[in-house]
Amino acid sequence: MPDATPKPWGETTIVGKPIPRVDGDERLSGKATYSLDLYLPDMLYGATVRCPYPHANVKKVDLSEALRMPGVRAALSDADKEANIPWYGAPGGRSASRLFDTHCRFAGEEVAVIVAETQQQAWDAVRQVRVEYEQLKFTTDFEAALKSDAPPLHDGGNLAANPVNVTRGDVAKGFAEADLVLEETYRTPTQIHTPLETFGSVAKWDGDELTVWDTTQGVFPVQNSLANLLKMPLSKVRVIGHYMGGGFGAKLSLSKYTVMAALLARKTSRPVKLFLTREESFLCVGNRPAHAMTLKAGVKKDGTLTALEFTGVGEVGGYPGGSNAGYQVQDLWKCPNIHVVERSAMTPMGPARAFRAPGFPQGNWALEQMMDALAEKLGMDPIDLRLKNYSPMCQVEQKPYTSAGIPQLLTEGAKAFGWAEARARAKGKGPLLRGVGVASGMWGSPGRPPSTAIVRYYLDGSVNLNMGAADLGTGTKTVMAQVVSEELGVPLERIGIEWADTGTTQYTSASGGSKTVASDSPAVRAAALDVKRQLLALAAEQLKVPAESLTLKDTEISGPGGSPKVTTRELRTLQTQQVLVGVGIRGPNPTDKSVRPFSTHFAEVEVNTRTGEVRVVRMLAMHDSGRVMNAATFANQCLGGMTQGIGYATTERRVVDSNTGTMVNSNWYDYKIPTSKDIPPDLDVMPIDLHDHECDTTSTKGLGEPATIPVATAVANAFYNATGVRIKEGPITPAKVLMALAQRKG
Repeated sequence: MPDATPKPWGETTIVGKPIPRVDGDERLSGKATYSLDLYLPDMLYGATVRCPYPHANVKKVDLSEALRMPGVRAALSDADKEANIPWYGAPGGRSASRLFDTHCRFAGEEVAVIVAETQQQAWDAVRQVRVEYEQLKFTTDFEAALKSDAPPLHDGGNLAANPVNVTRGDVAKGFAEADLVLEETYRTPTQIHTPLETFGSVAKWDGDELTVWDTTQGVFPVQNSLANLLKMPLSKVRVIGHYMGGGFGAKLSLSKYTVMAALLARKTSRPVKLFLTREESFLCVGNRPAHAMTLKAGVKKDGTLTALEFTGVGEVGGYPGGSNAGYQVQDLWKCPNIHVVERSAMTPMGPARAFRAPGFPQGNWALEQMMDALAEKLGMDPIDLRLKNYSPMCQVEQKPYTSAGIPQLLTEGAKAFGWAEARARAKGKGPLLRGVGVASGMWGSPGRPPSTAIVRYYLDGSVNLNMGAADLGTGTKTVMAQVVSEELGVPLERIGIEWADTGTTQYTSASGGSKTVASDSPAVRAAALDVKRQLLALAAEQLKVPAESLTLKDTEISGPGGSPKVTTRELRTLQTQQVLVGVGIRGPNPTDKSVRPFSTHFAEVEVNTRTGEVRVVRMLAMHDSGRVMNAATFANQCLGGMTQGIGYATTERRVVDSNTGTMVNSNWYDYKIPTSKDIPPDLDVMPIDLHDHECDTTSTKGLGEPATIPVATAVANAFYNATGVRIKEGPITPAKVLMALAQRKG
């Protein structure tokens, strides 16, 4: 094995360059086979019976008529012994629901599933299922759900988890020392997971062995959970997740549709494909939960923060979950006195799931709007206030950061954006007003082990890279191939890649939390260096020179001045064994320092005071995410995060009928995600590389989450700069704008 801590890269030849994605042709031409595209011989198709009520008991399920429908081959409900599988846990672990629980806690919960020869036949049969329900009381107001008289979804009430209660210092003392104290309440909406490829699986049995093609961000967690629920050895369960059309956190873990497909495939002895419709995906596979947050802040005249007190309630849906909205209050800005209290409320809605920085955009919406409000009251520039409160230390872990580029992000970003000039020309005349805003953010979860990679070097100088990570975000396959190419000098076109298959690739954790590049690239680099060490050792033995005097370039190994030299094809030992195998393992993070990525986004908006429309004119994303591994995919990741953030700020929200408890905009027509016409062409990305060589052996810190965390808040601050009106409840819709402007005039 090579040294676990190789020397940091200096100037690189492949890493960092804007290399096109190695699988770009497959993706653009349609050659790439997504799980949704998969068709197997003799395959059946599944469709799910879902509860239409937000809170109900299932009294009876009659499948008899459905089973007589043309093409129907099998069905499952809670009455079937093989479907008696535990699922969501109840608060405090008091009990567990089941795969088809007879106590339904949101409209859309699974009641039964049917499989037929065609998708149309399966859905026709679903319509013939007769279910008798007992409707139960409910409330869709997540703040009201925590009151003692609210209808409980679970025994013991609607509190989803033990409250978060964090104290640092003495907030009462901090507020007493402040020259200015502000307190505001902020609210964020529920944002729905709606990736281009919907959610689903294909399952196939070969004897007692199960293979699943899944839309997943982590084949190994799905394998582990599936084997556990079906009481099977891991060696008998194979999960493949080669291509995935968007995840953003919703596809991190095992879902019910995967288990249902596996059970039906075993029952029918035929492959089963079970994919959700677009409308189903709005109901049951996750969301960014709504939050209500009250933030009280104290500050001295010179801008020094003295106290921050955060009280938040997050909505997690029908089953337990947690909130992390208050983390940035604890850590983003230097403050000696902190008090954070968070509660999570259950309501009869689809369960929340991880969604690109869970909790962080919500908390940022409150914290960074408050920072702007404080700056205005103090007569300070918002950037100056933030610089005044910069912290080089992680206050949560009480360790210095390996790098914390907030000062550079703010100052260099302001210069690149033209901050001072833009603020000077803000407002405008007539019905169109312009304003600019800024917001900073951080992500609280670094890359980490475990991750293992294997690199095989063949006699002809070609290479195979074997890794378990899913390909998403910044282009995992492309970035990892660049790492191999950098170390071994092999052209990218001569590198084959195996990925995301529990049957053939090496273990890594799920690709989420901005950890993929930072977790897996060090393992890949270690594997490539292991191969390089072996090649040089073989050449040294054959040339009778010290290995440390040799260099490798493409397939040529040479000494100082180019002599002696030998090609890898001429290595006699390699001719005999044909392949060298290098193994790399991700090492631990530093124990004495904290690893965190940071971002600062600048936004300029135009507000039409007659129609209430808010148009984002331009944005600049500044990022301290460590070394840029691929300039093109780095920019793409940021552009995607900015797009999601613009949607969160201006259009996206789940709308629920409080009388029926059902979502009324569960489709792409009524749920407004940004289109190309909603996103400005002027979106710029500027990374700041602080040469952080302590975070890991490839100097990477993560990008996916920071790319979206401060976006919505930067837009909100720009809106205030344009209008003088602060909308504290997102999204900033035309109706809210017109009402706020009318109230200001009144």
